[in-house]
Parts: sequence; structure tokens; C-alpha cells
Amino acid sequence: MASKTDFITRFSGPSNPDGAAWGDIRYFGITSDADTDNAMEFVKFCMDEGYMNTLAIAPEGKFPVRKGTRNDAEKFVKGWAKLSVGVDRKAPLTELYPADVINNIVAGLETASRWGVREGQLSLASKIINSQVFNRRVREYIDGTRSLDETVRIIKSDLNRI
Repeated sequence: MASKTDFITRFSGPSNPDGAAWGDIRYFGITSDADTDNAMEFVKFCMDEGYMNTLAIAPEGKFPVRKGTRNDAEKFVKGWAKLSVGVDRKAPLTELYPADVINNIVAGLETASRWGVREGQLSLASKIINSQVFNRRVREYIDGTRSLDETVRIIKSDLNRI
């Protein structure tokens, strides 16, 4: 099974060669009744010298949307890759994944959009997810029922019907 799996952060196809990825970027909001000056200082801290601490809260679920600083364009990507992840057993991402996988995760952020779909396409995406086309057809491929090319052809056919 391991030889038939990979770490995928975005899907692409004929209608979207750049691919699409799901993303959920969290934002800081400062309310009108807040201590605005202190709130702005906190946000600046969290996005600069405190950014690694922010990512360290849950590095397996928080990815470096801000890749680096003016002086070091990859500072936060490199730092994030060294953060420990896990529950029972903790280890830095660099010990769990090769550099190409880590780079693939970060590259997925370049095409990520909320829910992985363009505006106005959420209903269609929901129908696709609920159809379980991908789950069933990939399972059949992993089980050796058919070749990769045949599986892709069937998935396309299934999706065209949706």
C-alpha cells in the first residue's frame, strides 16, 4: 500500500492545471471597543517575533502562511519544519518527512482557498464529497482492482455524472 500512496496537498486537472487546495487561514480581528494600540502591538508581535510561538501551538495544523521576513525569506518555513508534532511521541517534522514533502505542504498554500473550491462551487464540491467517488475509486485502485489510468478515467466519468 505504501508504494501506492503519496502526500498530496493539491489536486489539478484539465480544467484547473494549477490545482486547488483546501485552506483555512485564521485572521486577527480588533474590535472597535478594544484597546486598539495594545491590540495592534499584539498582532504585530504574533506575526513577527512571536510567529514561531504562534505556529508552535499546533504545527501539524498551523502552516507558515507567512514564509519569512525581509532579511530571511524562508525563516518561518525553516523554523516550522523543526517544530515538534505528535501526541504520544513527539518529533520535529523534519524527522518525520523528507524535505520534498515539507516543501509540498508549504507549496499547497499557494493555491489554497477556503474549502478548496472557488466561490459559487461549494454546492458542487459538497455533492462530490458526499458521493464518495474518490474514497471508493482510490480504495479499488489500492486493492489492485484496476490500473491508475483506468481509475482516473472512471473517476472522471463519475464526476461528469455529478
